[in-house]
Amino acid sequence: MSGFGKGHGEIMKIGFVGLGLMGSGMVRNLLRAGFPVTGYDLDGSKAEALAGRGFRKAETPDGIAPEVDVIMLSLPNSHVVDAVVADALKLAEKGRRGLILIDTTTADPLLSKELADRMGALGIEMLDATISGTSKMCAGRDVTFMVGGKEETFKTCEAVFSALGKRTFYMGGNGTGASAKLIVNLVLGLNRMVLAEGLSLAEKTGMDPHRALEVLKGSAAYSSAMDQKGLRMVERDFLVPEGRLGFHLKDVRLMIDLGHRVNAPLVLTALHAQALGSEVAKGRGDWDNADIISFYEELGGKTKP
Repeated sequence: MSGFGKGHGEIMKIGFVGLGLMGSGMVRNLLRAGFPVTGYDLDGSKAEALAGRGFRKAETPDGIAPEVDVIMLSLPNSHVVDAVVADALKLAEKGRRGLILIDTTTADPLLSKELADRMGALGIEMLDATISGTSKMCAGRDVTFMVGGKEETFKTCEAVFSALGKRTFYMGGNGTGASAKLIVNLVLGLNRMVLAEGLSLAEKTGMDPHRALEVLKGSAAYSSAMDQKGLRMVERDFLVPEGRLGFHLKDVRLMIDLGHRVNAPLVLTALHAQALGSEVAKGRGDWDNADIISFYEELGGKTKP
């Protein structure tokens, strides 16, 4: 694997904004694949931690665009993305025709499409390239990308996605990558919730929770949520989080908004939002999303003293 993708053997230069757990994992994989990366984060120590062969810390974000072929973003939400693009990167002034913007944020599909239209008017192509997988999976290149935007732009960046994940799906026009991520997270989150409900019932009946989890994993009810969150639920291991419950509530609210726009009934997702909201109200937004089992435990009375 190598850092090629522009055609004619040219190495693509990557700019990267947002060097948190997901962003730093992606940067390390890009560097291993031979892509030179210029990175920026409000927390300068995050960029310094990546210092080494092929990585350069940008002193200010507005200096990135003139030096790179692709800018990647890994940020909290669409509103932060819009602010970074306009006020930090200053792409309306510093961008140029042919630049590609890849947003890996779990975004609002409507806002993502609107940003892509604004970038298109400047001659900048945008891909909403959302990720299915945890930060640990991201670091190990074990994630899946779902990408929306022009297919020609997607093909130009195939080497980038190959460096970052095990599988990439082209979904269609701008906004479809963001929509796909919400749909994946909808199913994943409900898998976690139903697992919590089942384990809670098992404990109420006096069943050993570890054995109940083992049975579920070996049955037709199996889902990957059991591997990812089952033991955390059984052992009430919610800190340090791999995926914060409050972040998933943000995603669930985006799902509900998307459902309203297209008149899709999301009955189970609405119930999920209420359960997550209850946990966040108890001050558990920064706990691992396996904490959803606490909702059942406290609603039905604790099984154990």
